[in-house]
Amino acid sequence: MSEFPTTARVVIIGGGVVGASTLFHLARAGWTDCVLLEKNELTAGSTWHAAGNVPNFAGSWAVMNMQRYAAALYRTLGEDVGYPMNYHVTGSVRLAHSKERMQEFERVAAMGQYQGLDMAVCTPAELREKHPFMETHDLKGGLWDPLDGDIDPAQLTQALAKGARDGGGRIERFCPAVGLDRDGDEWIVKTHKGDIRCEYVVNCAGYYAQRVGEMFKPFGGRTVPMVVMSHQYFLTEPIAELEAWTREKGHKVPLLRDVDTSYYLRQDKSGLNLGPYERNCKAHWVTPDDPMPEDFSFQLYPDDLERLEYYIEDAMARVPILGTAGVSRNINGPIPYAPDGLPMVGPMPGVRNAFEGHCFTFGIAQGGGAGKVLSEWIMHGQTEQDMWAVDPRRYTGYADHDYTLAKALETYGHEYAMHFPRHAWPAGRNKRLSSLHGRLEKAGAQFGAYNGWERANWFARPGDDTSEEATQTWDRNGPWAPRIREEVEAVRDGCGMLPISGFTRLKVEGPGAREFIDGLTASRLPGPGRVGLAYFADDRGRIVTETSVMVHAPDDVGLITAAVAQWHDAEFFRRQAPQGITVTDHSDEVDCLLVTGPKAREVLAPLTAGHDLNAPWLSVSMTGTVAGQEAALVRVSFAGELGWEIHAAPEAMPPIWDALLAAGVKPFGMWALNAMRIEKGYRAWKGDLSTDYTMLEAGLDRFVKLDKPVDFPGKAALLAEKQAGVKKRFVTLLVDAGDHDAPYMSTVFHDGEVVGETTSGDWGYRVGSSIALGTIRADLAQPGTEVQINIFGRLCPAVVQPDKPLWDPENERLKA
Repeated sequence: MSEFPTTARVVIIGGGVVGASTLFHLARAGWTDCVLLEKNELTAGSTWHAAGNVPNFAGSWAVMNMQRYAAALYRTLGEDVGYPMNYHVTGSVRLAHSKERMQEFERVAAMGQYQGLDMAVCTPAELREKHPFMETHDLKGGLWDPLDGDIDPAQLTQALAKGARDGGGRIERFCPAVGLDRDGDEWIVKTHKGDIRCEYVVNCAGYYAQRVGEMFKPFGGRTVPMVVMSHQYFLTEPIAELEAWTREKGHKVPLLRDVDTSYYLRQDKSGLNLGPYERNCKAHWVTPDDPMPEDFSFQLYPDDLERLEYYIEDAMARVPILGTAGVSRNINGPIPYAPDGLPMVGPMPGVRNAFEGHCFTFGIAQGGGAGKVLSEWIMHGQTEQDMWAVDPRRYTGYADHDYTLAKALETYGHEYAMHFPRHAWPAGRNKRLSSLHGRLEKAGAQFGAYNGWERANWFARPGDDTSEEATQTWDRNGPWAPRIREEVEAVRDGCGMLPISGFTRLKVEGPGAREFIDGLTASRLPGPGRVGLAYFADDRGRIVTETSVMVHAPDDVGLITAAVAQWHDAEFFRRQAPQGITVTDHSDEVDCLLVTGPKAREVLAPLTAGHDLNAPWLSVSMTGTVAGQEAALVRVSFAGELGWEIHAAPEAMPPIWDALLAAGVKPFGMWALNAMRIEKGYRAWKGDLSTDYTMLEAGLDRFVKLDKPVDFPGKAALLAEKQAGVKKRFVTLLVDAGDHDAPYMSTVFHDGEVVGETTSGDWGYRVGSSIALGTIRADLAQPGTEVQINIFGRLCPAVVQPDKPLWDPENERLKA
């Protein structure tokens, strides 16, 4: 046995499938000086009792990418590393009981087609041909994925471990990490066998990730927002009829998921494996009287089959042969859950050179892709595809234990639920309330959570249907539609106001603060008394973030970014700030109220003092009052009308609101704002603006100053891209969309060929049409080009528009 390693480039904590995959991908990329620590044997946590299903299906583009990569990796892994594995690619059927479910399947099948997957939407008769033991009389149809299946989790992990070792990676079993320290830029990982000095540490500790995360708190970390759920599945005794069919056909029946009832059912040898996600689910180790044990390796919870009775009965009605055999074994084991049920893969919030790869509810399906993504983060500081959907920084300080537990219980119980565009899950709400919250409620606000902040989405009138059930539709129209129209028309014709709580507000201060920001952005910074948009790229020229910038002085720069970008953007600037430059967060100190519409100036005039309402568009007035309250005015409007953002202390906002309401200003919500910003072609962060696109592909040419003397990140890549010719171009499309607008990542076709994707879509009430923003092949990005967008299985005609806003194309109303 070789000596214990005392140095390494990377130390990975946790020897499940994700930790092993990360070590494997690092080794395969040539990072051989890496060590994985496992407190017991490999697979001792959730991996050993995992069912091992390997679907491609995902409602998230990023997660589908991760799972698609993993499934492809597994199909050749055993041969590649010389470790035989049981991997059954059986295909799968997902069942639909409703029109809405069929629409979801159409959407995911189109996403899969774009990623090279051959998913097919099926009739009930076609489903029966795939799975002969299934009752189909009550189904609308389903989805077939020929590449779905199941794999042995232990064999998979050992194959990844073998590949990692063969590539130079080191695995230390029975060697828990017991502490951390820092020495300059180095980590010191403490174990009972000795200390390891390293550059990077990765928390892949599975359901122990929160405990491991506590070790990072002295170095800027936070409590990991996760809880441990109890997941049960059981295996039946052999079923003679199934055994005979398998012998005759030479393969297993496809994996079946009844997602509306909420279970999967797959063949396991000659029996069946039933795994429900029950509404009456249970979390463990979440109260003081039920502490997490020091070691739960290769252990299970006591059986609790009573929770599953409804699902067992339903599954027996769906596949009657299930009821012909007894239960041979029940597995009730711990699996970690983040609030939204998606894993956390990426930089550890607040901690330099530390990463996370945990909270996998489908760790076997995602482990191969997660190792790829984590290795990219570690080696390059960026990933091939945008992975914000699983980035740990998507949850900020509001995600405390109570919130996380409530959301995890809700998410587990609705694991297969559809995520409708107007629907919000009710658990874990009211974590952050603005000083206007009571007034918004009184005005009829229907709220949505934005980085924990409750913002008004729309304002209901008495008698409007505000039930959760009403929002469970893919249709554009619902009780909100006439109200959104009224709100938009009020902004178009008069004056409206929108409270925007929770903007991320960063101060960059210190000698050379302006030069620091100027050296990072591709954009030209505004002059004194002005505000401007600035875009920041990675070294590939891809979009990292967008901020509004106000340069108050050479050593004082203010940045305003999206609410949900709070930890992401703060870390982006702090990580690169030189000695003497500080980046501080002041998001809670100031609130914002947008007042906009052609009558905004005459409404504000009698209420303001010390502000010049005739100052031009993009001007900033820092000192003055509104309704007797100290407030700054910034002349911008994301709605695309004459308007000002009022920035003031939270306690100043109620009297300002009251004065504006008394002046006849109509409240409007985020949904109306989204409709209006799409009419203007304004981009949204992590939809239209992400690291999936370069700045030139995203149509940000006018903000990219390639003649700047400073070599900002991405400049060389953007110059090379411009010289070679941009391959994709951002476009605005008018769409004959019927009752639905184009969701994120809807596939765009031209002459039967995939040529691009949408990044957002909505109805434009001022222009009277459905609108989609997106990117398509550059040669097609000419006004008048006719394309088709796959919207829930229907190819909808769409026409490329000129490269200017649909509403007020010359910005005359905005600059009035």
